[in-house]
Amino acid sequence: MCTKDVSFWTTSTSTTSTPSTFHENDIHEIIRHIAGDLVEKVELFDEFKHPKTGRESQAYRITYRHMDRSLTNEEIDKVQEQVRLELVKKLNIELR
Repeated sequence: MCTKDVSFWTTSTSTTSTPSTFHENDIHEIIRHIAGDLVEKVELFDEFKHPKTGRESQAYRITYRHMDRSLTNEEIDKVQEQVRLELVKKLNIELR
């Protein structure tokens, strides 16, 4: 088993930037599309709103597990990088 976190801003400080509008299911769908059966669980573990800027943030913990063998950190790092890139591309978020 291997866990990785991804955190991001869902709103921008710029008034010209389009804010992110998505449902939590969108995040789950993107992660499962990329990682497939390696994903055991995706859970939101932190949300906050920055008191000065008003920006909103979310953080998710992804649990990866293979049923037949141990996963290497290097293997999951590659998958995690793909997940991060796809979340930015599809959801208009800014990674933290």
